[in-house]
Amino acid sequence: MPFPEALDGHVIDGHVHLMPQKLMAAIRKSLTEEAGWSFEHPTDRERMEEKLRSMGVERYVALPYAHKRGMARELNEWVLTRSRESEMAIPFATVHGDDDVAAVVREAFEAGARGLKFQCPVQGCGPADPRLDPAFEAAAEYDKPILFHAGTAPMFEDSPHVGAEKFAEFVESYPEIRACAAHMGTFETGKFLNFARDHENVFLDTTMALSPRSADVLGFDADGISDETLVELAESVQFGTDFPNVPYPYEDERRGLLERELPASVYEDLFRNTAERFLGER
Repeated sequence: MPFPEALDGHVIDGHVHLMPQKLMAAIRKSLTEEAGWSFEHPTDRERMEEKLRSMGVERYVALPYAHKRGMARELNEWVLTRSRESEMAIPFATVHGDDDVAAVVREAFEAGARGLKFQCPVQGCGPADPRLDPAFEAAAEYDKPILFHAGTAPMFEDSPHVGAEKFAEFVESYPEIRACAAHMGTFETGKFLNFARDHENVFLDTTMALSPRSADVLGFDADGISDETLVELAESVQFGTDFPNVPYPYEDERRGLLERELPASVYEDLFRNTAERFLGER
């Protein structure tokens, strides 16, 4: 289905991974082994952006994450450099809990990073980890948003670093920070939806949770989130995809939303305006 006219070519994809080829290959290998996923999307910036433009995307949030200490500074520099070469990329930064957290984060913000990304179960540190308090304090000081993989999907239900209770601790401690829970907070979506209802600085992204493929790939039934909920929370929900590490066609990620035939104003929020609010542009 086509986008509403006002969105054509002006979509923001709020959840894209831009990382060096060697690291991306390692991530894909791990996802293939642990989740059985396979990938066909390109991972070099130029071809990624060509695909995104063909899907009506004007800008995307470029997300790195550091799975071990000592790699975040170099990774952040790489993402920032690639983003300076791009008219589309909005660079985020990351840090590991065992790094010199304050120094790495402040350096990234001063160099132009627009926010922080934490893949909590993979990095072994999450929204309630006191080691990350210096990162959170810097985000508050610089007015930068944070995107967390804070939910338990697809395979992290035993992780001590994720879940609604951990995210609630962060929201209580740092209510002034704009914080987005990826994947609609699956598998605790109801609780994360309530966070968005109760806190104006809590956001969710649709990544892999509202696709026709969600049940097969993520183990989550997209029909569990009603049209009425998306209308109600449109100003708190932003479109995301996990591109290029999504194990099905990009078209399937947006198709689940477009087939709902929501009001045009809701689509404008989901596909652009909410991301601008999250980024602090509105």
